[in-house]
Amino acid sequence: MLSVGIIGASGFTGAELLRLCALHPEFRVELATGDTQAGTAVADLYPSLAGAYRDLVFEPVDAERAAGLDLVFLGLPHGASQDLVPSLRPRVKRIVDLAADFRLKDPELYPRWYGEAHRCPELLDEFVYGLPELFRAHHEGATLVASPGCYVTTAALTLAPLVHGGLVEPAGIIVDAASGVSGAGRPPKANTTFCTVDEDFTAYGLLDHRHTPEIEMAIATSAPVAAGDDGDAPGRSGPPPVSVLFTPHLAPMNRGILATCYARPAVAGLTTGSLLDHMADAYRDEPFVVVSERSPSTKATLGSNSFHVTVRADPRTGWIVAIGALDNLVKGASGQAIQSANLLCGLPETTGLPIAGTYP
Repeated sequence: MLSVGIIGASGFTGAELLRLCALHPEFRVELATGDTQAGTAVADLYPSLAGAYRDLVFEPVDAERAAGLDLVFLGLPHGASQDLVPSLRPRVKRIVDLAADFRLKDPELYPRWYGEAHRCPELLDEFVYGLPELFRAHHEGATLVASPGCYVTTAALTLAPLVHGGLVEPAGIIVDAASGVSGAGRPPKANTTFCTVDEDFTAYGLLDHRHTPEIEMAIATSAPVAAGDDGDAPGRSGPPPVSVLFTPHLAPMNRGILATCYARPAVAGLTTGSLLDHMADAYRDEPFVVVSERSPSTKATLGSNSFHVTVRADPRTGWIVAIGALDNLVKGASGQAIQSANLLCGLPETTGLPIAGTYP
């Protein structure tokens, strides 16, 4: 058994990590921190976890308490990992960070998109990008992973095979994505209360959402991996340059992401059949990816680490339309983090992760 710590375990991604680790045959959670819930029993905050964690109590964040752990997940708000990782790194064997602190390889992007300079840019190159379907080769021998979130994962998995295959133009891609409210986190916010969200559907982050450069980076630099070779490290120079107009939406549901992506064809004669064949070939060995003519739905992925995708060629307008769906808390966050952790620990990638969704 591998000893596991979850720092930032009281949020939704932390709770999902606790749930999935309870199902994992090789992970044993020995530390769960949550500064705002320190002293609270996990079972009291999340009764759904009471059967698995009868005695576990949230503790304050303390790097020394994590000393000697085989694996630590960080489920902290953006910025907190930058302060913690330097002291945590020499004390633990492996770190998987679910925040955006170490995802962008160019430190100059952080002031532009996150409003402040990166506080330890020297560590950016040491983190591998934790999207295994597209960056699996980079996990070998790694001990630090920056795991992408739900919007980036959905857009990258939907578009990378098409961009790298030279089937669509890499510039001028449109990504319209809708997320469930759990993507906003557990702390209450005025725009995520029941009365605000119920019976409403709204766009936000217009033209400048902070995940835009990460979507572009992930599609461009991971695309070669989708086609079966090693590709470039994320953030490094190399074709193809990608530009994306990303518009996120908030949907009145607990979980799920659905992304509808539009791109112009780069070659003539593309059909829905040829595009589906290309997508199926790109993901033929991926256990968590379902390529189908069916239109993906968030309900179909609920509770699973699976990603569903389809693609269409529209001869009338000339557009290529690709649609992807996943559970934002599993494949879009905690499940994907465990998927990467399995690779770091030399375990089968699917260990402890649900492939089938729950229904109804």
